[in-house]
Amino acid sequence: MVAPLSDTETQDEAPALPGDGLREGIVDALRADLGEHLIDTHLMPQDDLWVRVSADAWILAGQSLKAQGFDYFCFLSAMDWMPSPYGKGEDDPDAEPTEPDTEIRHGYAGGESRFQLIARLTDVHRHVGVTLKSDVPDSMSMPTWIPLFAGANWHEREAHEMFGIGFDGHPDLRNLYLPGEFEGFPLRKDFPLLSRMVKPWPGIVDVEPMPEFDDPEAPADDAAAVGAGGGDEAPAGSDEESTT
Repeated sequence: MVAPLSDTETQDEAPALPGDGLREGIVDALRADLGEHLIDTHLMPQDDLWVRVSADAWILAGQSLKAQGFDYFCFLSAMDWMPSPYGKGEDDPDAEPTEPDTEIRHGYAGGESRFQLIARLTDVHRHVGVTLKSDVPDSMSMPTWIPLFAGANWHEREAHEMFGIGFDGHPDLRNLYLPGEFEGFPLRKDFPLLSRMVKPWPGIVDVEPMPEFDDPEAPADDAAAVGAGGGDEAPAGSDEESTT
């Protein structure tokens, strides 16, 4: 027997959306496992959760979340919070130069270093995700997550290539995109993007304005003239129509 589309029992089986109580419980479990190595959290009500842990607890934090059911690895990357000394790509190149902004402003859950490692894990059964962050130490090296999540392999290679972050225990940190002899790390804010210096970001080029009509009523007058007999077709009910 086929169940009707309006079967209420089927509708009741749909999983509930994660609430803040669930997210607070995730933080409590992390705090129990990490102790003082859980540095800060940011819970956006009915939306999402950010957690910052110490670099020493990077692996332990991943293990704790995986044990809680976060077994889907979404991504791993890095952030350079230092403002670019070259300004923003969308700045007007013809504007008067201003004093560059050098203040580092970290995102959710704060930070104490220029570089942060960021990873996203999801519990697909409870439909909840966590963004995990950690300050990268001066050694610019973090432990690899490959034993926890094999998918971290390429993500760590990219972070190493673009930001210069090493990953202790990674089996092969070869470049993914750039030639092996390439010097520098393109996603660091102090890496000069010479193409932007030669040619401004295309988002700021002048856009051709929409055409303007001197007489807004002109198109309407033309249409009226056609309807009044100005065209080739005679209007309905005219003498010309009746004589044909």
